[in-house]
Amino acid sequence: MKLGMEFLTDFWKEKYLQEYIKNGGSKIKFVTGRRQSGKTYFLKIMSELARQERYKVVQFSAKEIWMHDFKEIYAEIFRQCKIMECLEGASRRLIHEMGFAYEDIPPGMKFMDFLSQNGMGDVLTRREIRFQLRKIFLDNPLLDNNFALACSMLTGSILGYPTLEEQNRDMLLGWLEGDRSIKLSQLRALDFYPSRITKYNARHMLRSLAELVHMGGYSGLFIAIDDLEILISRSSLELLHYTKMKREDTYESIRQLIDDIDSMKNLMIVYAFDRELVDNENAGLKSYQALWMRIQNEIIGERFNRFTDLVDLDRLAAQEYTPDIIVSISESLARQKETVSAAALDLETAKEIAARAQTAAVGIPGLIQEAMQEGKEYV
Repeated sequence: MKLGMEFLTDFWKEKYLQEYIKNGGSKIKFVTGRRQSGKTYFLKIMSELARQERYKVVQFSAKEIWMHDFKEIYAEIFRQCKIMECLEGASRRLIHEMGFAYEDIPPGMKFMDFLSQNGMGDVLTRREIRFQLRKIFLDNPLLDNNFALACSMLTGSILGYPTLEEQNRDMLLGWLEGDRSIKLSQLRALDFYPSRITKYNARHMLRSLAELVHMGGYSGLFIAIDDLEILISRSSLELLHYTKMKREDTYESIRQLIDDIDSMKNLMIVYAFDRELVDNENAGLKSYQALWMRIQNEIIGERFNRFTDLVDLDRLAAQEYTPDIIVSISESLARQKETVSAAALDLETAKEIAARAQTAAVGIPGLIQEAMQEGKEYV
C-alpha cells in the first residue's frame, strides 16, 4: 500500500519533517477516509519517517486514552518521550557551552566528578554551571517556569551538580507527568512551588515538552493519534464511552490546540479517524462549528492538495491508485508471509476495484485484500 501513499508521505517528509517543523514550525493535520482506507498504515509510515529524521515519535490510540481531558493526552505523550534522554542531550549542550567536550568524560562519570578529578571543581566553576542551567532553562520563554525549574534540577542531577537525591528526582518526574499522588508539600522542600498540571495548563506543558525535545538534540516531536472515531462509537465492546459532554469537551480541546499551535515550535500532531466522524451531522465534527470551521477544506480543486490540513485518503486513492498500482500492491501483499498462499490480482480485477471504489463502504486497500481473500478461498 505504500506505493500509492508515497505521493503524500514523501511530500510530508520533505516539506514538513525536513523543512517546516525542523526549522521551528508547528502543524496539526487530520487524516480521514472510509474503513480500511489505510489511515493506520499511513500513520505508521509517517512515524517511521519521523524516526529516520530524528524526531521523538509518540503514537497512541484514542480508544486507550481519554481525549476530553488534555492532561491525559499530555501525560501519555510525556511517558513516551523518555524525558531523561532529552535532558541528557541538554546536559551535553551545557557541557559544550562551558568549553568542554562530552566525549572526553569517561562513561559512567558525572561532569562534576570529571571537573573535580582535573582540579576544576572550584566555586567559580559551580557558579558557572548554575548560570548555564538558568540560561538554558529558566531564561527560555518557550518553557513554563515550573517545567523549566524541574528540568534544571533534573539536569543538575545528571551533571552531578547541584546534587539531587533519587527520591526527589522521582518526585519531580512524577509531577512533570501529572501524577496526582505527588504531594505539592513534598516538592516545597526542594524550594519548588508548582501548581498541579490540569487540562487548562497542559497545552503549555506540551509546548514546553516540545521545546525540551528540541533542546535535547532531536528535530522535533511527532505525535500520531489514531481511532478518533471512538468519540461517536456506540459499541459496548469499547473500553471508553463518550457522553455528549465529553465529546464536545474533546472538540473544544482540539479547537484550543489549533488556536495555540502557532505559539509552539518543532511540533507536528496528526489525528486519524473514519469518515463517519465527518459525515455524522449530529455528533461528528460538523456538530461543533467552532472546530469544523478551523479544519474544513474551503476550496477543493480537481487535483489532490498535498498541503491540505484535512486529508481525505479516499480522494488520494482515487487519484493515485491506478489499476497498475493496485496490481503492484496485491503483489506486495502476496509476498508477505501471512498471505503467502494468496495470488496477486490481475489487471482486469484491479480495474473493477478502481471502479467499485467510488461507491464501496471500504477503501481501496480494503477492497484489494477482500479480492485477494476471495481468490484464495476459491483456490
